[in-house]
Amino acid sequence: MIFLDYSIGEFSKLTGLGIHTLRYYEQENLIIPKRNAANRRCYSDSDIKWIDFIKRLKDTGMPIKEIKQYAELRAMGESTLYERMEMLINHRKALNIQILSLQEHMSKLDDKITFYQNEIERVQK
Repeated sequence: MIFLDYSIGEFSKLTGLGIHTLRYYEQENLIIPKRNAANRRCYSDSDIKWIDFIKRLKDTGMPIKEIKQYAELRAMGESTLYERMEMLINHRKALNIQILSLQEHMSKLDDKITFYQNEIERVQK
């Protein structure tokens, strides 16, 4: 595995997150970058993977409070594997409920579109 150190600017470009967002994530202990001899932030490839996962959790609607809790558990190490898994299982359950709800909404919209298509066809005859 290649291990590279990225400056905050490089890391920002690689992750698509602004520097202010990265600093906010650091302030909230979502990410804890290493520091070099000049005390500058140094990010690694594993930090990129972690940020990608944070972004995925956000995109799936996990509240920042829960992401922070997950990050705290992650920082504690392997002893929290079960708790982290439980958090993700619970989040998946919530996502499945949302998906079912959205599918029902889609079905109702499809029904209404079909109604309009039939009405337009009937009127044009």
